[in-house]
Order: sequence, then structure tokens, then C-alpha cells
Amino acid sequence: MAGHSGQTTDGWTERDSRPDHCRSYSPEVRALVIEHGLDGGAEGVGDRLNTRGFTLESFQVLDGTDDSHSDRPFPDTVDYDLVVIMGSVHSVYDMATIGSWIGREIAMVAETVAADRPVLGICFGGQVLSAALGGTVEAAQDPEIGWHTVQSEHPDDLSEGPWFQWHYDRFSLPEGSVELARNEHGVQAFRSGRSLGTQFHPEVTPDLVARWLSQLGDEVDRKGVDAVELLAETTRQHPEARRRADQLVDWFVDEVAFR
Repeated sequence: MAGHSGQTTDGWTERDSRPDHCRSYSPEVRALVIEHGLDGGAEGVGDRLNTRGFTLESFQVLDGTDDSHSDRPFPDTVDYDLVVIMGSVHSVYDMATIGSWIGREIAMVAETVAADRPVLGICFGGQVLSAALGGTVEAAQDPEIGWHTVQSEHPDDLSEGPWFQWHYDRFSLPEGSVELARNEHGVQAFRSGRSLGTQFHPEVTPDLVARWLSQLGDEVDRKGVDAVELLAETTRQHPEARRRADQLVDWFVDEVAFR
């Protein structure tokens, strides 16, 4: 996974922090990244957390897009200062396919929130966060693939984009949560206490999207999206999208998770 280093044992990788001109946190703060495949890392979001002083440790639930079963025990999140839940090709409600682990992951996130640890959920991860807080996840009326804008309640912090989207499902706003952004497809971001869920992908880089397309390009084409143009648009969008993502991460860290 680009940007990750260290040794891997039983699904684990560790990534060291590095200095930056931004405010960081001392003593060492640890972030656990839950990944659902080899190309499901925190990428740009992880880079920004890294510059903010976080040491990232990644836990792989699955080994690849063709893998759906896992009996690996989830780590104890109380040992971490932040938990980041990443995307997946799977659907939260598809118990026939991912029933071996999705219930345990939702329970882990619910326990993390109950222990007053912040959670950042991205796409599938946002859906997991919604489910953990009592929300629902269902198939969207239409898939959303590509670069799309959102209507933000806090555009200076959570930009209206465009943001990269690749999802077939959507989540509801959990009771007691605050809607931060939406578009015609539904809720795009919400906050619950110290936690934040997004439906879009702030972490993407051109390299990451290229890897996704190498595995799922035919699926995209069947949905009427030109894979070559999607990658070209991602390359065009990347400089400003990275700035927006860094801004979002900074706001999350400073105003939501650790205020």
C-alpha cells in the first residue's frame, strides 16, 4: 500500500510519524486504521494524520477484493487515540457474504464510541459508523462513481468538493447525529460527538484510483463510466482535492476529535 511501511504480521502494519509545520500532539498519539483489502489504505488521509503527529497502525480484515471471510479478532481500540475505518467493495448488510466479520466490526465501532474514542469512517467505514450508532445502510437508488459536489453545512471546513465517490449503498443519519453534508443521493457526512462519517473518499490519490480501476474497471464501464477518463479526471482534480482533504482532516482533528 503506497505510503505505508513496516512489517506485517496477522494483518498488521505500522507506520511511523514524521515532523511537519502543523500542530502535532505529544506524547505519541496512535491511530488504528481498519482496512478491508490490500488497496484499502488511508493513503492521503493517513499522510495528513501522519504529519499531524499520529503513528498509524493498520489492521487488515481481508487480504483482497476476492476475499470475504475473516475470523481475525479485531484489536482492542481502547489502546488507540483514534480509529479510522476505510472502504470496502462489500455491502454492510450483505450478511451472506461478510457475515463472518461485519457484525464484529460494527460492535467494535460501537464500543469505541462508547469508550469516548473518536472514529473517522470513510465510505464503507461511514456506513459502519452509522450502523454502529443505530442508523441503517441500504442500496442507493443509483450508484455514485466519479467526482461529485456536496452541499455542506460548514463549507470552510468540509468543502463542497468535488469529492471522489464510488459507492452503491447509502447510510441514514443516526439518531442524535448532526448532518454536515448531503447531495441528491443522500447524506454525505455526519458528526456524532467526537466521530465523523463520510460517504465520499477524501483519501484518494491517482495511484490509488488506478489500482482500483485495474481490479474493477470492467464494473465501472458497465455502469456507463469511462475508466480512462475517470483516472484522467482524478489526476486533474488531485492537487485541489488533496488540499480539501487536508483541510477536512485538520478540522476533524482540531474541532471534532480532540477539541
